[in-house]
Amino acid sequence: MPTVTRPADFVAWFRSVAPYINSFRGKTFVIAFGGEMVADGKFVELTHDFNLLAALGIRLVLVHGARPQIEQHLARMNLEDSYHQGIRLTDAVTMQCVKEAVGRVRVEIEALLSMGLANSPMANADIRVAGGNFITAQPMGVINGVDLQHTGCVRKVDVAALNDRMEFGEVVLLSPLGYSPTGEVFNLTLEDVATATAIALDADKLVFLMDVDGVMDKKGVLLKELTIVQATAELSANRKLPDDVSLFLPCAVRACEAGVARTHLISRHTDGAILHELFSSEGIGTMIVESTLNTLRDASIEDVGGILQLLIPLEEQGILVRRNRELLEREIERFVVLEHDHRIVGCAALYPFPDEAEAELACLAVDPQYRDRGYGEAIMNHMTALAKSQKLKKLFVLTTRTAHWFLERGFKESDTSELPSQKKALYNYQRKSKVFVKKI
Repeated sequence: MPTVTRPADFVAWFRSVAPYINSFRGKTFVIAFGGEMVADGKFVELTHDFNLLAALGIRLVLVHGARPQIEQHLARMNLEDSYHQGIRLTDAVTMQCVKEAVGRVRVEIEALLSMGLANSPMANADIRVAGGNFITAQPMGVINGVDLQHTGCVRKVDVAALNDRMEFGEVVLLSPLGYSPTGEVFNLTLEDVATATAIALDADKLVFLMDVDGVMDKKGVLLKELTIVQATAELSANRKLPDDVSLFLPCAVRACEAGVARTHLISRHTDGAILHELFSSEGIGTMIVESTLNTLRDASIEDVGGILQLLIPLEEQGILVRRNRELLEREIERFVVLEHDHRIVGCAALYPFPDEAEAELACLAVDPQYRDRGYGEAIMNHMTALAKSQKLKKLFVLTTRTAHWFLERGFKESDTSELPSQKKALYNYQRKSKVFVKKI
């Protein structure tokens, strides 16, 4: 989270996270992390974040892995760690090592979650950890002639039991083990357990902590948001993906296709990564969603507050003409808003002058955090199409600071004499706004 030193900065920061706190209360998050978090000694910091999420009323299911601990245990026993097509082959002896390693990791995690450190987010913490036979598993069986024996996959998740535990305010901790109705134990992968659990619970978020920052494009730039179609295209592209991305991105797609609202791939190496990702609009990893989070629609009276939040800073800087709430309410049918994940991040208004077959594009504003995503141009194109549908021939803007932005998008500088007569009569000569016109 950002460091805030001035009271005003703190207030602004706290207000910025308040909508997330409000919307996350009572929601179900499934968070998966590998045994490396425990092996590296970094799990203490993660417990602070889990404690905070639980304190905010978020229903938590934690899924841990134990790969490095299993490998270490096998090495101490001088046993070969065998894989078939990337899947661990678990014979009876290996299964015994798996159970011992998973048990040790689980005990250590429960101990750390129970720790209350003075002068830390864990002070006076009272996290109750629930465990149990919530996962019914079945053997993977024989794959291409190789019997994987005690390696299994999730068959069923006991949703009722999980919900009971979370209703009591408990944090559920799931290990990568599953049980059969005949009493067998199977070695599972953490990604299978996490994905199946998130789908069964209809979770609001599934979070994977991994070794890389997220999904990168060909140039190494982090892709902060992907739809299912885009994520599938990344997996189908003819290029080498990091091991964690190849492992977790298909699970993210599977979860979103099955109804999980959001899946996040974030780095385990960043302190507070979960908080950065979930409580900021820009995030620090890659979020996978079913379809685009953007909605461009006509504004309604309920949007006035959100529009004012966009316009007031620009009005204070002299970029836009001041509009009070009453005027905005009267003219709300002229506005469109762009929502990103149910938050208004852009707006604009269209004022037609049908006698001259022209229209004014006004109040074009985009939240500063979203100005590098092409939202302004998307809104402008929408308004251009709207003006065309009204049989208008020209679109004009009055601006004092953003001349180059409009010039780059096909507008030509003009003169006040070219304005519609009604607009010309209202022109503010003290502001000396420049006039830009575009034929449409």
